[in-house]
Amino acid sequence: MNNTENTLFVEKYRPDTLEGYVGNEHIIEKVKIYIENEDVPHLLLYGQAGTGKTTLAKIITNQIDCDVMYINASDENNVDTVRDKIRGFASSMGFRKWKIIILDESDYLTPNAQAALRNLMETFSNTTRFILTCNYVEKVIDPIQSRCQTFGITPPSKKEVAVRLKDILDTEEVKYEMSDLAVLVNSGYPDIRRVLNAAQRQIIKGELKIDKTSTIQANYADEVLVVLKSNSNLKESFASIRKIIADSKVRDFTPFYRFLYDNVDEYASGKAGNVILTIAESQYKDSSVVDKEINTMAMVLEILMTIKG
Repeated sequence: MNNTENTLFVEKYRPDTLEGYVGNEHIIEKVKIYIENEDVPHLLLYGQAGTGKTTLAKIITNQIDCDVMYINASDENNVDTVRDKIRGFASSMGFRKWKIIILDESDYLTPNAQAALRNLMETFSNTTRFILTCNYVEKVIDPIQSRCQTFGITPPSKKEVAVRLKDILDTEEVKYEMSDLAVLVNSGYPDIRRVLNAAQRQIIKGELKIDKTSTIQANYADEVLVVLKSNSNLKESFASIRKIIADSKVRDFTPFYRFLYDNVDEYASGKAGNVILTIAESQYKDSSVVDKEINTMAMVLEILMTIKG
């Protein structure tokens, strides 16, 4: 059996050709023309997390004669990254036809960084192309959108995700029950990355052993994270999260506290310290309060007031 511990499935089985890419056939046909002509416009790929935006961007650069720079804007989102790192790469001497810059999660770029990026896209358009990905296209300024061919990436069907997961487990010689695959797909869909990561975490000695409670709980926590990162106002966000938590029917919130702590930089950039203190205080109270859900919602409200108030 292959080692399922050392390499993430999402990387090990990431397609590197268009033939291996699942879904979005109408977009793939256009991309094939770009590759055949070796002339890719600036691209903006948007859609839900884990639906294949970054994979498609990397496939394009794999099949074109180009030098590549990859930047994750959730880690490097300020104007200095654009002015120094990106400009330095775009202005350097190249030995291939194109330079392509993959700017992942570009909706994290600050307004100043986006303004600087717009200027670079014009200045170096003869030699450099940008492939931007984002979850929330409305956070990307119009002048950048207008300079890009924009594609909305939609997730493959649940059946296609299940087939993909089954093929990977068969390749890894992992034993599984089809009912467990259904639980994983239903809890993680449409985020393919989440489905594969959840499966890999629950492989024990060559067998998939599903903890259905934790799988369902991880799913509701991810839904909460989406709301925390959204543009919704405080009132709307609180109402959405209250419904998500009520519908989940989860009563042990200990993993939820850990989840919020582990992902704090995704939703509380610049205010992580205050949010961590809020999480810690709520977790401390959790063992003694009568109604754990009320305690959790009080924490959520305080977090929302910190990041959206």
